[in-house]
Formats: sequence, structure tokens, C-alpha cells
Amino acid sequence: MRTQHAKRNVLVVGAGLAGLACAHDLAAAGLPVRVLEAGDEVGGRVRSDRVRGCVIDRGFQVFNTSYPQVRARMELRALRLSPFTPGVVTHTGGGRLQRLVDPGRRPREAARLLGSGIAPRDLAALGALCARDMLAPAALLRRPGPGRTTRAALRRAGFSDGFVEDFFRPFLSGVFLEDELETAARVFHLVWRSMLRGTLCLPAEGIGAVPRRLADGLPPGTVRLGTAVTELTDEGVLSAGDGEVPAAAVVVATGPGPARRLLPGLSTPPYRTVTTYYHVTARLRGRGPDLVTDRARRFLNTCVLSEVSPAYAPAGTSLIATSVLGPGSPGTGKALREALAEVYGTDTSGWEELAVRTVEEALPAMTAPWPLSRPSRRGPGRYVCGDHRATGSVQGALASGARAAREVLADLDR
Repeated sequence: MRTQHAKRNVLVVGAGLAGLACAHDLAAAGLPVRVLEAGDEVGGRVRSDRVRGCVIDRGFQVFNTSYPQVRARMELRALRLSPFTPGVVTHTGGGRLQRLVDPGRRPREAARLLGSGIAPRDLAALGALCARDMLAPAALLRRPGPGRTTRAALRRAGFSDGFVEDFFRPFLSGVFLEDELETAARVFHLVWRSMLRGTLCLPAEGIGAVPRRLADGLPPGTVRLGTAVTELTDEGVLSAGDGEVPAAAVVVATGPGPARRLLPGLSTPPYRTVTTYYHVTARLRGRGPDLVTDRARRFLNTCVLSEVSPAYAPAGTSLIATSVLGPGSPGTGKALREALAEVYGTDTSGWEELAVRTVEEALPAMTAPWPLSRPSRRGPGRYVCGDHRATGSVQGALASGARAAREVLADLDR
């Protein structure tokens, strides 16, 4: 691609988190930048809808306050964040719930762990794991291992197979969208560290508020919605509505499928699919902002979102989100209501299925060994970013966009 344009303008294709972060850093460096987005809103997979007064995220998502990219780019107070309970509740069968809280944040509940039925060996291993991952330098956790999986890392840490099956496997299935604990160990350690150091929250306006805030920080007119890019050209890009749009550099910040079409030869990992069912009912009393997993793995996790953030549902109403691996099926909703009746200890036959959201490319399959960051440069004037170039998280997407911006600036400065 020729780069002798009078202006060193850059086009970013895609207004997801990675594209918005890249555009922000390029604009901050003084480069003219435009973001072309095929959809009708920014955010990519990180979006929220309003359905009958309820906030419906495009799949169950949480916001982690500890991510360095988040803290550097956003005023957290403006998001009006509401926290989850610092811990996990596991449904162990027969309506029995086992609560495992972070004793560092809930010291009054620490004594309950000793009488919870968890073996002392596993409590000791859990304390050691948390201390190491929270206090050790991040560089130590990033060091490449010998292809170790999460399951191997947990065994190495001294956990019993029973505790891994009862706690880690149900919980991490919802984090990584895979059921075999095959995610690379260093990805697990870094994610575990982020959970220990930060707070898992929901923004009052839904997870879609995060990319909207990023877009609001760009110069007016930077983002153009409803503008699909069909191919890259020697001069820039070809847009379905505008013809050829010239640029000194093009950054492809789309999902993996469109990225492969625009950049032939680009390799992307397989992706995980997740489906979230949203139910509404009269307010469930006595519920808290808990994330509940299921040892039988009939679902990944369930949560009364309106107990985390009351802004998610009208007053007097409860909004429950329950996620399953894969695309779901016609009978999944009914089966879920039966499982949720046991979990929540109430009749769910009257719960209304308000919405179903399937995200086909929700997270990359981060199997071992997994590089934590990949170069964005794909050739002269061509770059790519996204969570498939880093880790499947808000932090990974933003960091990938930041790396693409640095590489664009370095090349144009030459």
C-alpha cells in the first residue's frame, strides 16, 4: 500500500473495543483518524439493548476494575458501577448452595470457610494460589510455560480433584467458555490475578456503556456508523457506500471472520459460542448480587442482574441472566427454568423469557500454549488488532488496539 498521501491519515475498520482504543491513541498522537463501523452502534460484541425497560447485554458480561487499560482510559465513576458479591456460589445439587467468598474482602465470613465442608488441604492451596497470583510481579505470571493447561496448573498447586470439579471447573467454564480446563495456565493466572485485585461490576447503563464512553472521547465525527468495508485496496479501503477511501494506513479491528476476509492469510484461533437467556419475574426477595454456578453444569452461571444493579430492571421486577455453552436449542429455555427452580428455590413456571442472546464469536479458545500478544503489522500500511491478537477480555482487546496504534505510529514516523 502506498503511503505518500499528503495527510498521514489512518482508517480503523471496526468500532469495537480494540478499534476504539487504537483510534484514541492515534488521535492523541495528532494523526487524522476515522473509524468505519458496519453496524448501527459502537462496541462490536460489547453492546447493550433496552427491552421493556430492562438492560439486556449481548451475552452475560462483567466489568473488571483492575484492568490496566481500563483504569488508564476511563473515569470509572462515570459508569456508575455496582459490584457483585466478592466470591462464587456453587449449586451442589438438591437446592444446596456452597458459598466461597474472598476472606480478604469479607473477613467476617472467613470463619465460615472452615465449616463449609471444604478440605483443609484445598483451603490451604487456595490461600497459596491467591497470595502468589495477587502479589507476584505480573511478569512472572506472563512467562511462557511448557504448554501447561489450567487443569495441570491447579493440580500443580495442590488442589484435590474433587475441589477442582466442584469449584474451579464450573466457575472457569463461565470465565473461559470451555468445559475441560484446557485454557493456557498463564492466561488463567493473569485472569485470577485481575479478579483478586479488582472488583467485578456492572455499569448502570449496561456493558455497552464502556465502548460508548471510549467513542465519546474521540474527536467529533471520528466514528462513522453503517459503513461497511468490503475490501482493502492499494490506496486504502473500498466501502460499500463511499467507494474507495484513501488512507496512509488501515487497521482492521473487526471480529475474526471479517478480519480473515479483509486480510487473506490471517490466522485466527477457534472461537467459543455462548447463549444467555434473560428471564423476568416479580422481584425475588432475599437474593443478593451473587454469581451462581452449577456443579452439574446444566448452565455456566446464573445471576439476578437487578440485584447487582437495580438500574437493569424496573422497580418491583427481577431480571435473571443464565448462560449456556453453545448456541442453545428450542428446549433449552424450558430446561433452564426447571434447573433454576431448584437453584433459586422457587416456582419458575411463570418466569417470562424476555430475550435470548447468542454470541457466536464470544471468546477465542486460548488453549496452551497461548501467546499473550501478537504483532499487529500485516504488511506495508496494513495492521490488525482484536482479542484474537491478545487475550479474550476487555483488557486484551484494549491492549491489542494500543499495540496496533504504536506500530502504526512507528511506521509512519519512519
